[in-house]
Amino acid sequence: MPVHREHRGRVMLLTIDRPERRNSLDHATLNALSSGLRDAAADREVRAVVLTATGERAFSAGLDLKAVAEAGMPDPAASPLHLLRDGYPLPVLAAINGPALGGGFELALACDLRVAAEHAYFALPEVSLGIAATEGGTDLPQRLPLAVALEVGLTGDRLTASRAYELGLVNRVVPGPEVLTTTVALAERIAEHSPAAVRTTKDLMYRSIETDRATLRARAREATDRLLAGPDVVEGMAAFAGKRAPRWAAPAAS
Repeated sequence: MPVHREHRGRVMLLTIDRPERRNSLDHATLNALSSGLRDAAADREVRAVVLTATGERAFSAGLDLKAVAEAGMPDPAASPLHLLRDGYPLPVLAAINGPALGGGFELALACDLRVAAEHAYFALPEVSLGIAATEGGTDLPQRLPLAVALEVGLTGDRLTASRAYELGLVNRVVPGPEVLTTTVALAERIAEHSPAAVRTTKDLMYRSIETDRATLRARAREATDRLLAGPDVVEGMAAFAGKRAPRWAAPAAS
């Protein structure tokens, strides 16, 4: 299997396992990632997802060009990037165990939080192939200063993990052996909280960077009303008053 699944408590771990191809993304891998993400969203026990890959040579070298030459371009509609960039409900964290190039960089960008190994780096080499990184790479100005994003996109040069951290693109930079444990611990920290509140917070934070203020305020009020009418706020208050851990209700399947 090109992608392995593992449940670690309330966290689902999806691991790309193609080290011989630098964890590049062929049709089977993309389909397996999409299937894993859909199943995680439908599982009422899963509160967060961690994406990573096998080995230290690469998080992902991007689209498997050999596979493309043999079988053609993958169907964009089946790509996990579309799931992640189109309102995916669960928090998704990338444990970036090595270089993330092209589509691998875009996969990391589509995640909500990123933890990178010290030796990792990021690059968009698409311009050297006569194409553009339109599956998330061209959205870099939303994450980086425009001049930096243009340099990354127009030169194809590397952005080191340390520089990405300085620019706010990466949440943590740690030694390679600590990448997965650090990321899972961060996911578990998120999973401790109200699933409804976490999903609402994620949704509204993304909307805040693409929506006018009046619409955002209206959506925030609607979301607050929904949360106040749900069971988690009652449980959260009771747990706080009782000095105990909250017992959150399992969210409805997505």
